Amino acid sequence: MRFRTATCLAWAMRVCLALVLFSCAHIVRGQGPAPETAPPLFAGGALISYNSIFTTRGLLPESARNISPTARPTFSHEGDFNFTWGIRRNFDLTVLVPIITNHFESTNGPAVGGTGLGDAMVLIKYRFYRRDSERGTTQASAAFGPKFPTGRTDLTNVANGNGNLLPPSLQPGSGSTDFFLAANWTYTGLFNLKRLVADEDFHSLLRTQGSQATRLGSDIESRFWLSYRPYESKNVAREWFIGPVLTWLHSQDDRIAGATQSGSGGDVLLAGVTTYAGVRPGIHVWLGMDWDVAHSTGALFMPVRRHISFGITQQFRMHLWWKEER
Repeated sequence: MRFRTATCLAWAMRVCLALVLFSCAHIVRGQGPAPETAPPLFAGGALISYNSIFTTRGLLPESARNISPTARPTFSHEGDFNFTWGIRRNFDLTVLVPIITNHFESTNGPAVGGTGLGDAMVLIKYRFYRRDSERGTTQASAAFGPKFPTGRTDLTNVANGNGNLLPPSLQPGSGSTDFFLAANWTYTGLFNLKRLVADEDFHSLLRTQGSQATRLGSDIESRFWLSYRPYESKNVAREWFIGPVLTWLHSQDDRIAGATQSGSGGDVLLAGVTTYAGVRPGIHVWLGMDWDVAHSTGALFMPVRRHISFGITQQFRMHLWWKEER
């Protein structure tokens, strides 16, 4: 009876998480420090990684002296510093600290923007399902945690000569305390091919009001990667994954002082390819490229046109203090 109650509670939590995930969310991230997003690190394992993300959007026909309060950077670079620790079996802890550079260009004015610390996140991942078979392994996990308002929010518009603050959408930080949710699924051995892997990353950021009385529109991101492993060494120290990626982004409208900015949100479909390689034991590198293949039109909507990410990760072991012998 106790087992049945616990099982029902676990499934209820999964359904609630799925419903919340369909409500709001986050920005495009691209490939992370591991080729498969569902598995956590093993207990006592850890990694540090750096992910460099470049995002390009189309220009708006407006002057840099009169920037829309919902404008997005026409070019941005995000450098993510990631520390992940396998704290227990099926659980890991991630601390993510970004450094962000935003630039906004228009057809009638000079570029404005700057660089600063972004909003840091602390996440817990829990793998709630794993099934092994002759075909391969099926795994599913959920991740959640807060995003803190650690980012810079004081960039000014030097082009207009009076030093007005740039809108929050062009700042490295949001000034808001938000909550991150994610669901991940990995299926190895697709079509009974042991080296063919399907991986889905669906994540969301529940936003609150931040600086300048602005609540940035929530975004949903769904990223599906179908990868094939054409090479794997006998000791699995070296391996290579490559395959197509399909990403759907949905942005909700921004709200400023409680008023909805109609037309500032929309949908984008990106298609591309990602490759991931283990070059030495514990050291991995990756490269991903995506391009806009379809997007909605809105008076203030600035869809992502091109997205490139690359990075490197180093895995190692950490001491589990709770297993220390007394």
